[in-house]
Amino acid sequence: MIPPNTEIIQTALTHGEYELKGQFMLGSNYTFLVDVHYQGGTWQAVYKPCKGEQPLWDFPDNTLALRECAAYLLSEALGFHIVPITIYREDGPHGPGSLQQYIDYDVEYHYFNFTPGDREKLRSVVLFDVLANNADRKGSHVFFEDETRHLYAIDHGICFHEQDKLRTVIWDFAGQQIPNDLLAPLSQTDNWSSVFEQYLSPGEISALLTRARALGKTKTFPRPLQGRRAYPYPPV
Repeated sequence: MIPPNTEIIQTALTHGEYELKGQFMLGSNYTFLVDVHYQGGTWQAVYKPCKGEQPLWDFPDNTLALRECAAYLLSEALGFHIVPITIYREDGPHGPGSLQQYIDYDVEYHYFNFTPGDREKLRSVVLFDVLANNADRKGSHVFFEDETRHLYAIDHGICFHEQDKLRTVIWDFAGQQIPNDLLAPLSQTDNWSSVFEQYLSPGEISALLTRARALGKTKTFPRPLQGRRAYPYPPV
């Protein structure tokens, strides 16, 4: 289901003016809460400036914000709508970076204490993570919006590496068949190169397409690979 007010929020984040409200203190990268003002309305958003990113040995510098935007585009291309609206702005108060719609949710309710029924709703997140090659799917990175109960997933800065980096706490469906309705979008990847070229390298796009083709053939959720770390740290 497409969340309400998607078009106006996307327009506001793209063209609105920032107002810094505070800084999120948890996490290794600089992350700010901002108000975005546009045509008399105000929307809260999460701003991640490129120059606030801590260097990683295995990811190119100053690319995490771009990967956040690519994750949103992947979620939309799949029709899952699980990543909050995310755009890239050059004119942020601390320089270029990603700007993501802020979602109200219960921070105490996450993967590790989800009801069995809510865990059953996570297949789309698992498929998304495999495609995005998510190296850091923590339990607190999936949640349900307070008002609508829409499922969301956040924090995708270390995704889309060319090498296998999948690390996640959600292995609930390992070895199970992927539902056909989730697989259907993988037959329509012809335009993905143009969709992602602004945010990912040619090699990363090629690897993404390779993962999509592989899942289309196996039609099965992968199992943790032996001999490499399959879980993020910390897990929450």
